[in-house]
Amino acid sequence: MTETSTDLLTLVEQTVEGMGFEFVELERLPRGLIRVTMDCSAGVGVDDCERVSNQLTYLFTVENIDYERLEVSSPGVERPLKRLKDWERFVGKLVHVELFEPLMAEGFPEAGRRKLDGRIQGVHTDDGQSTIDFLFTDEKPARTPAQAARERIAQKRGKKISAVEPVAVSFTIDQVDRAHLVAELNFKGK
Repeated sequence: MTETSTDLLTLVEQTVEGMGFEFVELERLPRGLIRVTMDCSAGVGVDDCERVSNQLTYLFTVENIDYERLEVSSPGVERPLKRLKDWERFVGKLVHVELFEPLMAEGFPEAGRRKLDGRIQGVHTDDGQSTIDFLFTDEKPARTPAQAARERIAQKRGKKISAVEPVAVSFTIDQVDRAHLVAELNFKGK
C-alpha cells in the first residue's frame, strides 16, 4: 500500500469505530511512533486498548504500514475536542479553548482574547458553517485537594474569589487552534 496520512487516518478510524469505540485522534510522531486515542461512553479500560492495539497491529502488517511502536489509549479527563461532534457531545461542560486569532467581545480587553475558559452553550449550523456558542467564565477549578480546601475556607470566611463577569461569545470550529475539556474533580468524595 502506498501510505498517505489520509489513508492511514481512514484505516485506523474505520477499525476503531468498527470495534465499537469512538475514534478521537491519530498522531504520527518521530521515531516511528503511531499514537491512537479512542473513547467510549462507558469508559476505556486497559483490555479495550490491548484489543484495539492487537487489531491495529494485524492491520498494519497486512497493509504494510511502516512504524516502530504503537500506542493506544483513552483521551483522559482532559479530552481534546477535535470534531464538531465532540463539541455537540460536551455541551455544558467546562472547556479551555485556544483560538488562532484574538476574539473581540464586549467585556474583553481592547486587544481581545485568544485563550478562553468557560462552558459550551450550544452548537448550530447555518448555511454549512458550524458555530459554537460559548460562555466565557474564566473558571479555574481546583487541581489539587489542598487548593480545593483553600477555596472552601476562603468562601466560608466570606472572601470573594476573583471572578470575571461571564461573556457570551461565538466562534467557528475553523477559528479553534486547540481545545480540551477541563477536569472538574470532586475532592470531597461525594
